[in-house]
Amino acid sequence: MNFVKPYTLFTDHDIYLFKEGKHYKLYEKFGAHSVEKDGVKGVYFSVWAPNAKKVSVIGNFNNWNHREHILFPRWDKSGIWEGFVPGLTWGTLYKYAIETQGKILEKSDPYALSWEQNLQAASLVSTNWYEWKDKDWMDNRWKKNSLEAPISVYEMHLGSWLRNENEPEKFLNYRDIAEKLVPYLKEMGFTHVEFMPVMEYPYDPSWGYQITGFFAATSRFGSPQDLMFLIDELHQNSIGVILDWVPSHFPGDANGLHLFDGTYLYEHEDPRKGFHPDWKSYIFNYGRNEVKSFLISNAVFWLDRYHADALRVDAVTSMLHLDYSRNEGEWEPNIFGGNVNLEAKTFLQEFNTAVYKEFGNNIMTIAEESSDFPMLTKPVHEGGVGFGMKWMMGWMHDTLFYFKKEVSDRKHFHHKLTFSSMYMYNENYMIPLSHDEVVHGKASLIYKMKGDEWQKFANLRALYVYMYTHPGAKLLFMGDEFGQTGEWNFKQSLDWHLLNYPIHKGLQNLVRDINHLYRDETALFENQFKPEGFEWLEADDANHSVYIYLRKGTKKDDVLMIVLNLTPNVLDYKIGIDSGVSWEVILNSDNHLYGGSGVDAHIFKKTNEPCMNKKQSMYINLPPLSGIVLRQKKDKKNKLQKTKQHKK
Repeated sequence: MNFVKPYTLFTDHDIYLFKEGKHYKLYEKFGAHSVEKDGVKGVYFSVWAPNAKKVSVIGNFNNWNHREHILFPRWDKSGIWEGFVPGLTWGTLYKYAIETQGKILEKSDPYALSWEQNLQAASLVSTNWYEWKDKDWMDNRWKKNSLEAPISVYEMHLGSWLRNENEPEKFLNYRDIAEKLVPYLKEMGFTHVEFMPVMEYPYDPSWGYQITGFFAATSRFGSPQDLMFLIDELHQNSIGVILDWVPSHFPGDANGLHLFDGTYLYEHEDPRKGFHPDWKSYIFNYGRNEVKSFLISNAVFWLDRYHADALRVDAVTSMLHLDYSRNEGEWEPNIFGGNVNLEAKTFLQEFNTAVYKEFGNNIMTIAEESSDFPMLTKPVHEGGVGFGMKWMMGWMHDTLFYFKKEVSDRKHFHHKLTFSSMYMYNENYMIPLSHDEVVHGKASLIYKMKGDEWQKFANLRALYVYMYTHPGAKLLFMGDEFGQTGEWNFKQSLDWHLLNYPIHKGLQNLVRDINHLYRDETALFENQFKPEGFEWLEADDANHSVYIYLRKGTKKDDVLMIVLNLTPNVLDYKIGIDSGVSWEVILNSDNHLYGGSGVDAHIFKKTNEPCMNKKQSMYINLPPLSGIVLRQKKDKKNKLQKTKQHKK
């Protein structure tokens, strides 16, 4: 006997859009939905399995018996199976039993909103209803997510940021994290937080990047509503939320998407396009319309139902290049003989077009992309891929390469730090010092620095001044703000006890103050993606390892000067300045407050001698291994003369 009743949420137009790859809200149709039929409450199920012989719902309500609740195949050749099961409620455990040629596969629901945390990993009939309190943020977030706003991102892994001291083996709930995280981010001055994947994943060492439940908030840390509470609290405190999103691949778990109906349904059948050799995972078939609808609907889901402000798209390089991590003969060129995955590029263009059309400039999309793929952040209608920003991986590699060098050798690599100015306006860049740089034997950031303990911290402080004053948005991985000494370990909390040591506390103080400086000084962000916002004063003094540049806002007199002295020597340095202006030091990374040596960065002489193509010059005392920031101000004498001329 079949206990399933005919029912559907799909219209003919839904089916048309699904087949065309243009349905971007499939989460409203697929999955398990609480509905009422003929006055009886229950759950409607629907799943895409076009090559199945039979599909039934199994669960704790029928002792996992695949013969009792058989879904109905739709008549329109869409491959969708659906039906209504009376009497089921939220919390019901279920899977789909998919009968193929000679076997029955037990699959979790690709659209489930919650999953169990055990080996069975069954889906749960759930809801993502939540009474949001972030209306003010949502109405005005376009200002905070704008390319002309300060964007300083704290990247974090929810499972290892902080744990209960009494039960370190257990995760904190999303709500417990909110209680600790929100005030910390506010104090530290970060504008946004980026969560490494919160979607359900089976294997902790994957850090969340091997996703099985694309529509489910991982139940490691609580319910969907608990995650929504965390995001809501962040928004109510004016902190934006970026979610890592992984449309590049998925694991081969038996209950996941792999061979979902016994065939290569979600993944590409050709292993040259469908199997990832590095991650031993499966690559989505971007040429299949139904798969595109699934993925873009998933992106819209997190922006819609969870109020995410941005999606950072993982592993874009692997998506766009057919030869990524493959030897000759292991990949097939595209129709033009090149190595670009044209189907993946088209998918990413459609994804960006869809989410920006739906949410406008309220949201951002950010590509984690390490190659020089052209026009990644240019509009789709101009031939670009359409991302809002791209990670500036070249800056990260060159900067860390330089700071790993002995001070005496830096003059030979001086232009590693100037090279980014050759291309920094080719795309809209986010400067990342991410989790990838502090794992797999790469050492923590503080231990990448050269020298004794004092020099290591001084170097890292100077690096942060360089980072925060360089054009582009910023991203810093958790723990790097206070000099975590060990590599990141996903199994345990950060080493917060290090803040008992003044030198670690000093580094944290610097990151706090420079975050607030970045937010307060419009010269650092108004033109951060425009060439008129930057000017070199001294880019070639390799012998002294000194760099000097200006950052400029939209107002003519809104100018900051940044001076980096990347040797342990105190220098008296001559710098060219415009006539009629003076400068004041507003940040010195060598300050005692930051764990520095306390050498004062002071201007001790001003002359009419031309220097650096400027009409006048000043002499300044440069602390060792330091970054200093100066603010331009009009001379009082100059202001007085202008006032007299105006009165005349």
